[in-house]
Amino acid sequence: MTSDKEQPTWAREALARIDRYQDALPRRAGRAEDFGPLTLFVRRDGGGPLHARPSPGGAAARRAVRAADVERVRDRQRALGVPEVFEWVAESAPELREAAEEAGLTVQERPLLVFPADVPTPVAAARAVPAGISVRTVAADDPRLASAVAVAHLAFAELGTHVGTAGAAELAVAVRVYAPETARTAGQIRAGTKTVVAAVEVTAGGRAGGALSSGVLPGVIDGCTEISAVGTLPAARRRGLAGAVTARLVAEARELGARTVFLGATDETVARVYGRLGFRRVGTFLEAEPAR
Repeated sequence: MTSDKEQPTWAREALARIDRYQDALPRRAGRAEDFGPLTLFVRRDGGGPLHARPSPGGAAARRAVRAADVERVRDRQRALGVPEVFEWVAESAPELREAAEEAGLTVQERPLLVFPADVPTPVAAARAVPAGISVRTVAADDPRLASAVAVAHLAFAELGTHVGTAGAAELAVAVRVYAPETARTAGQIRAGTKTVVAAVEVTAGGRAGGALSSGVLPGVIDGCTEISAVGTLPAARRRGLAGAVTARLVAEARELGARTVFLGATDETVARVYGRLGFRRVGTFLEAEPAR
C-alpha cells in the first residue's frame, strides 16, 4: 500500500469522506459516547451491537490514541455487556493499531476499495447471471426479503469463494431464525435508510423464488455510501452472483447521488474479484477484538 503522500488526490479525498461516513452512520442507530480520541457507539434501535472507532476529524484534529484509551473503552463495553470491538480505517488513525495490540486486542486487516467516480457502472456484470436468475432491488414488502437477509448470514458463516455445503435447507431454517432482522430491515427500507439487492431464482412460470445472493447499501450520507454484507449461499457460489449483486448496488448508489462508493473486502482473493468490476484499493480496514 502506498503512503498517503503518494496516493492520488481522488484517493486521499475518498479516504477523508469514508472516515466521516463511518462516524456518521452509527449515529443513526445509536448514541455516541466520548472517550477523547475514541468514540463508542451504543445501539438504541434493537439491532446488533455497535463498535468503537477513532473520534471524528482525523489524526490532525485529535491527540494520538494510547493503550490506556483503548482500555477505558473496553471497560465501558464490558460494563454494557457488548462485544469489545473497534473498527477503523488504518490511514485515519495509524497509531491505533499499536495501541490496540498493546491493550491485548487482536487486529485483523481487510482491503478497503473504492469504485472511482470516473469508472462506468459495471453493467455487463449486473447482467452476466445464469439463466433462471434475476438480480433485483428488494422492496420492504417483497417476500424475498427474508431470504435476502438470511443468505448473508449463511455466506459469512462459511467464508471463502469455494462452493460450500449450506444450501436450500439451511436457508429455510435461517429465514425463521433471522425473522426479527428481516422486520427491522423492512422498516429501514421504508424509511429510505437501507437498500437491499438480491439475486433470486426465477421459476419456469416467471415467478421469483428465494434469494441466492444479496448485499446492502446502509444509506447515503454526504455523497458517500458503503456496499456491505455481499454474500452468496455457499452451495450457489462460482456463478457470478455476488459480482452481479455488487454491480447493481453500484448503480443504485449512483442513482441515490453517491459520489464515493466503497467496501471492505473479506480478504485479498475477494478484493481481486471486486477489482475486476472496477474497484480500486485505497487503504486498509482494521478490526480489533479480544483473541478468541
